[in-house]
Amino acid sequence: MPEGDTIFRTAATLRRALEGGRIETAHSRDDAIACEPLTGNTLTTIEARGKHLLMHLATGHALHSHMGMDGSWHLYRPDQPWRKSPKCAALVLRVGLLDAVCFLPKLLELLTADQLRHHRHLRNLGPDLLAKEFDVPAAVLRFRVHDAVPLGEAVMNQTIACGVGNVYKSDLLFLLGFDPLAPVGAYADEELARLIAKARALMKANLTGAPRQTRFRGDGRRVWAYGRAGEACYKCGGQIQVTRQGAAGRTTFWCPQCQPSRSR
Repeated sequence: MPEGDTIFRTAATLRRALEGGRIETAHSRDDAIACEPLTGNTLTTIEARGKHLLMHLATGHALHSHMGMDGSWHLYRPDQPWRKSPKCAALVLRVGLLDAVCFLPKLLELLTADQLRHHRHLRNLGPDLLAKEFDVPAAVLRFRVHDAVPLGEAVMNQTIACGVGNVYKSDLLFLLGFDPLAPVGAYADEELARLIAKARALMKANLTGAPRQTRFRGDGRRVWAYGRAGEACYKCGGQIQVTRQGAAGRTTFWCPQCQPSRSR
């Protein structure tokens, strides 16, 4: 399940291997994307913006991918077997002695410089939580625009800050003891600042490539609340609850005892 940390690592890996390289060939499955502007072009920079990955080209174009739930980028030598079926490959780029393969993306598109500037999703993204410099007070102000929205929805709003998905959402709020059903307005600026700082710390702790974890007790239990509906809370022994929040019905896991109500 790619979240901001996964895409950040992917961008770093692709950057080391491909940045500055020339795309010798490009093959797209079922004409999913026009390959003519890619072939012969140079990859100038590769960046992550939350859950979005952008490969910038010397012509000003940008290859934009969003991995959704199942997508991923892989690197292979030409003679190396793929770990996924070729039927799942939406795009293959040959750059030097490597093939960069995009498998099962939720979104894959080639944008002109103008389309990138005016992209309805990308232009509204908040700053990446894994960015080296991050303006916490500015992010708190963006939270304040959504004071009436439940915190469990707002923390995943990528226009406030981007990178948090379901796993971090649930466990971040659990670790802070914050009620996910309470509105943002029930929380002080200092609490929202702590939420942002904790999100950055958790995501940075997961940049090694090991399986994602929010619980670091050395007992093999990697998460606190996510995916544990009906099970005993590791802190208080109470039962972990689950609900769906927002128009997309995203799941939120929480412990009513450890995250006491501020809204009910």
